[in-house]
Amino acid sequence: MKKKVFLILVLFSLAAASPVMVNAQCSMCTINAEQGVKNGNTQAAGLNTGVIYLLVIPYILATVVGVIWYKKYRKKNIHLDMKSDRINLN
Repeated sequence: MKKKVFLILVLFSLAAASPVMVNAQCSMCTINAEQGVKNGNTQAAGLNTGVIYLLVIPYILATVVGVIWYKKYRKKNIHLDMKSDRINLN
């Protein structure tokens, strides 16, 4: 189990570290950004980066909560002191 989790974490970190150009904008934002850049507006250049940040933050938060939950509630080797007698269900 630990090997699988480690492999998933390594693959996720490699995928997150690879630079990929993403255009994640709605049509209105794209039109405003294109018109702003054509008119010399420098504020529209960072619009795409802002949209990417807004997209990534919920995934990062879900990952952090999942890791904390996994570490807190994973099964531990606990010895249960149970009777070795047979149980009669009749």
